[in-house]
Amino acid sequence: MSRILCVDDEPAILRLIGAVLARDGHEAVTAADGQSALAALGRGQIDAVLLDLGLPDRDGLELIPLFRARAGLPVIVLTARGDVAEKVAALDLGASDYVTKPFDGDELLARLRAALRAAGATVGAGGVLVHGPVELDIPRHAVRLSGEPVALTPKEFAVLRVLLTAGGRIVTHAELLEQVWGKAHRDDVEYLRVVVRALRLKLEEDPAQPMLIRNEPGIGYRAA
Repeated sequence: MSRILCVDDEPAILRLIGAVLARDGHEAVTAADGQSALAALGRGQIDAVLLDLGLPDRDGLELIPLFRARAGLPVIVLTARGDVAEKVAALDLGASDYVTKPFDGDELLARLRAALRAAGATVGAGGVLVHGPVELDIPRHAVRLSGEPVALTPKEFAVLRVLLTAGGRIVTHAELLEQVWGKAHRDDVEYLRVVVRALRLKLEEDPAQPMLIRNEPGIGYRAA
């Protein structure tokens, strides 16, 4: 059972989240503002955070790096704000994912499970990371698909490595570009699109309907 810190100033939302989490065997620890949320970290184990951005005492965006720095916790943002730039800001600050209100309970649980898996993900013995049919051999700079070698360019390998090591977390365009091309290329999204297109051609059964590398429109990509 995981203990999930749920931060929201609406009691009805907290009750709903608690019921959804209980359905999947999780325990909800609730907080109605940022101060209470930070205090909750010192009162027993917390495995992940569901965080509303509109809190009465501070903007939820300010809390994301604090949760990440103090406890290394996966943070899923729950927001009624539809602005893409704000979602990108949350992800760039370290959030694992976001769910837009009103939310579907099953979707929330699926995204929470993915975030918990990503938080516990490690590279296997010998530096080999396995993600479905894909094996990423980091020391040998090699990739296999269903056991067969696949030739990737250095940039394709680097993008795939960032996505797979994120373990299902959304990686923003800017984060991918900075890690693979450097800070000077944070806005060169077309570079990234070209490489992702090439990866899908090489790794996806149907590149037109990708199942491995999923697009989050206007935001980034995730390994599914």
